[in-house]
Amino acid sequence: MPRESHRTSRIEARISPDALQVLKRAAELQGRSLSDFVVAAASEAARRTIEESHLIRLSIEDQARFADLLLNPPEPSHALRRAREAHGRLVRER
Repeated sequence: MPRESHRTSRIEARISPDALQVLKRAAELQGRSLSDFVVAAASEAARRTIEESHLIRLSIEDQARFADLLLNPPEPSHALRRAREAHGRLVRER
């Protein structure tokens, strides 16, 4: 794996000796330096965290309710009809 030549920032962390041994062993198994292994693992965890923050998770019941509302939407409320009319007036005025 090619090293990035533009690495200029540094982070530090204090960990237990047991955790350090686990990280060293995992890095060794992948043929990486400890630093490369930790940066790659942290980057992957960060990417996953960011991706998951954009997901909406629904229970099975909520999924069924959502699908049902998409397929059989309720009649618009009085407030929604008024908002649609106001929007129509705004769009026509432009």
